[in-house]
Amino acid sequence: MPMYWQLKRWKTADRECTINHLFALRKALAKAVPQRTSSDTLLLATWNIRDFDSNKFGQGPRLAESFHYLAEVIAAFDLVALQEVNEDMRPFERVMNLLGPAWTYIATDLTEGPSGNGERMVFVYDSNKVQFKHIAGEIVLPKAALINGEEQLARSPFLVRFQSGWFKFNLCTVHLYYGDTSGEGYARRVAEIDAVAKFVKKRADQDGQNYILLGDMNVVGPNDNTMKALKKHKFLLPADLTLDNDTLKWASNMGMDKHYDQIAFLVRKDELELGPSDKNAGVFNYYQAVYTEDEAETYYPLGKGNDKWPTTPAERKTYFAKEWRTWQMSDHLPLFVELKIDFTDKYLKRIRAAEQPVDPPTPDATDN
Repeated sequence: MPMYWQLKRWKTADRECTINHLFALRKALAKAVPQRTSSDTLLLATWNIRDFDSNKFGQGPRLAESFHYLAEVIAAFDLVALQEVNEDMRPFERVMNLLGPAWTYIATDLTEGPSGNGERMVFVYDSNKVQFKHIAGEIVLPKAALINGEEQLARSPFLVRFQSGWFKFNLCTVHLYYGDTSGEGYARRVAEIDAVAKFVKKRADQDGQNYILLGDMNVVGPNDNTMKALKKHKFLLPADLTLDNDTLKWASNMGMDKHYDQIAFLVRKDELELGPSDKNAGVFNYYQAVYTEDEAETYYPLGKGNDKWPTTPAERKTYFAKEWRTWQMSDHLPLFVELKIDFTDKYLKRIRAAEQPVDPPTPDATDN
């Protein structure tokens, strides 16, 4: 759980407002996200936290309370892939200080170039639950796989090997090209998804290990060519693991009508199973608890320093809902999945039935 001791030093009004929002946020998280466990399940999430936190677009800066809400959301999971963390890491370290000493992270360097936007990819995780297995690197496409025969991916994907419980996996996070919904921009969008999915599939075929591809893939929709570019390489989505997959056709943007963010799996037999919770996959909408649509006038005096706030209450409400608050939290919502990580029963049944001795895939072993 986050460490909020700093709040006691805040002015009374600011402290009370933030605490009330934290109570609402914690209640919403408890309703929408499974409870974390010590060893049975892994709560994995991906979240594009919009332009964190350069304020290069002049929509901020983020308020002190926003860092508390970001920490509360991250702490609801065990491992979170973050996109759009910017060059200056000091704001990110503020979030880490709130998360506490058990939490750590692995980050990339900046992605250069106009499409790279000076962003980092970051994995944040609870080291009591998740272990870094000493392999990390950015994906560089081989010459034969370059986009349009000559271009790398707009932002370098980041692949890291982790283990939680019995489950060992390679986790690749991406922030792929946005482009357009038609024409050359759309073709590049499809091509990037296809290229990174093909790369990861080839690696999985070569080493036989578990791979999870997640992040802001800028998928247009469940039946669009952007999704087909992912699934043609045999990736499974959480919806594929359920009997009623219509219940998991989620959207992960603030308007709940876009499917940009995805979590996709290529794993070995019997090593992928959703957790036991009824809500074992989905999206968490924090705007039901913090920066709610009816709070525009509350935040107008605090945020108007960016000179973008309109002059009338009605216009301010629209600007607050569609713009300002997205630079405090994000225009994306965290997408999560609950996975089983305790394979003890499966292993015991397997060795009981085996005719020859079976080496145990112990939790601290390198290979199963």
